[in-house]
Amino acid sequence: MSYKNKKIEPLDILSIDQYTAERKTLRKNLVAIKKDRRVNLGPHATFYFENYYTMKAQIQEMLYIEKGGDEQLKDEMEAYNPLVPQGKEIVATFMFEIDSPITRKNVLSQLGGVENLIYISINGDKIFATPEGDTERTDAYGKTSSVHFLHFHMTDVQINKFKNIDSKIELGTDHQEYLHTTVISLETKSSLIEDLD
Repeated sequence: MSYKNKKIEPLDILSIDQYTAERKTLRKNLVAIKKDRRVNLGPHATFYFENYYTMKAQIQEMLYIEKGGDEQLKDEMEAYNPLVPQGKEIVATFMFEIDSPITRKNVLSQLGGVENLIYISINGDKIFATPEGDTERTDAYGKTSSVHFLHFHMTDVQINKFKNIDSKIELGTDHQEYLHTTVISLETKSSLIEDLD
C-alpha cells in the first residue's frame, strides 16, 4: 500500500452511509496500518506516526460520530490535512498517556517545553521536531499538554540516510525530566520510509 497521497480531498471521503456499511473492514485495515506506526518512549509517552490513511480515517470517524455534514468536513480537513506528510518529513502525534489524573498533572507539570526537545536520530544525527503551530502546548505555569503534533523535517541527505537499511534510527527527548530514547524496529522504519520522497 502506497502512502504517497499528500492531501485529503472532499471526494476521498466516503458518504456516511457507505462508511457505516464498510466501517468494520476499514477499521480492521487501519489497525494493520497503525501497528507498525506506534512507538513507545519511556514509561508514559507514545508516538503515533501519521499518514494520509490515518488522517483520512480520523476524518471519517469524526464525521461518523458527530454527523456534522459538509461544514464539519471542511473543519476536519483543515485540522487534519496539515498532519499528512509532504514527502520531506515524518509527522507524529506524540502523547503522554497517563490514566491517573493526579499522576498526569504531576508529570506534565515537570515537562514544560518538551515539544521542542523531541527528536529522531539517524546514526546519531538528531533532527528535532517542529511542533504544529495550531496552539501553544506549554502553559504559563510550565505545564505541557498531553498531546503534541510534531513534524520532523529532513534534508535529502537525511532522507537517504534514513532509507539506508543499515542506519540506526532512534527516537528520544532531551528534556531533563524525560531523558528517554528508543530504537525503532525495521517494521516501523519500513513503514515510515513510505512517507518520504
